[in-house]
Amino acid sequence: MVRTAEKVQSLIEEDEDFADALASVKRVADQNGGEVEWQDVEGDVTSGQWGRLIEQGVLRSAEGDAFRLSDPEGVEQVVGDDGSVEMPDTPDVDSEDSSWSQWDKLAGLATLGMMVGYYFNPVRNAVGNSIDLMLGPIDAVLPFYAVVMVVAMLTSVYSMLLQANLMDSEKMSEYQEQMQAIQEKRKAAKERGDDEALERIQEEQMEAMGDQLGMFKEQFRPMVWIMVLTIPIFLWLYWITNTGQIPAAEQTAIMPFVGEIQWDEGILGPMPAWIVWYFLSTMGFRQLFAKPLNIQTTPST
Repeated sequence: MVRTAEKVQSLIEEDEDFADALASVKRVADQNGGEVEWQDVEGDVTSGQWGRLIEQGVLRSAEGDAFRLSDPEGVEQVVGDDGSVEMPDTPDVDSEDSSWSQWDKLAGLATLGMMVGYYFNPVRNAVGNSIDLMLGPIDAVLPFYAVVMVVAMLTSVYSMLLQANLMDSEKMSEYQEQMQAIQEKRKAAKERGDDEALERIQEEQMEAMGDQLGMFKEQFRPMVWIMVLTIPIFLWLYWITNTGQIPAAEQTAIMPFVGEIQWDEGILGPMPAWIVWYFLSTMGFRQLFAKPLNIQTTPST
C-alpha cells in the first residue's frame, strides 16, 4: 500500500493533473465493480496519463480491454474522490518497542566478559575446562574434524532459532519500508530538480536516524544471545587446540585448495585451519536446516 501511495505521489508531483485523472479513474472503477476501460475516462484522462498509470503499475490488466487499480486503498491514501490531494507521510516506526530487556543487557555484559578469554589465559582455561565437561565425551569418541562439524551443526541450529524468535521481522520490515519510502521520494525529487523538496527530505532523513538506531538494536539483539552460547564453545576449541588435547594422529587435516595442514596453522592470514573448517561447516548446516525447519531469519515483506 505504501509503495502505491509513493508512486501516486510521484506522479502528482510530476504533473498535478494526475490527481484529477486518478480521481476520475477511481470513480468509474467504483461504479463498474472495480474495472475501468480507456473509453470510460478518455474525456478526463489523456492517453499519456493512462499509459503512465499502466507503466507505473497503478493500473493492471483485467479481462478484455478492462483494467483495475492494483491497490485502490493506496490510491485513496493520496487522492480523494474530488481530486483533492493528501501527500502521505513517510511511515513512522515506534522505536521504543526496540528497547532491550534487562536480560538482554546482562547477556551483552556476559558476552563482553567472555571475550576477554581470547586474550587472557586464566579465563580461557576456566571456560575451556567447564565446557569440556559437556563436550569432552564427544571429543573422546570422534576425530577432531568431526567434533568441529558437530559443534558447527549445534551452533547453526540454535543461531537460526534465536534469530527467528528474538528478531521482530515485522518491525524490521517497517524500518526497511521507511528507508525505501525516503529513498524513493529523494530519487523523484532529484529527477524533478526540486531543491526545496530535497531539503525537506534531508530533514526527514535526519529525523529518521533515531529509528535507524532501533533497527540496529533489533538486528543485534539475537546476536548477543548467539554469542553468549557460541563464545564458550569457541574458547573450548581454542583451548584444546593450544593445550595439546588433540591426539597426534588427528593434528593434521587435508583441506581443499590447501592440502595437508595442521589445525592450529593459519590459512587466511592469522585465522587457523580449525576456524575456517568451522565456518565452512556452519554455512553448509545453515543451508541444510533452514528450509526443513521453516526458519525465517530475514524481515517479512
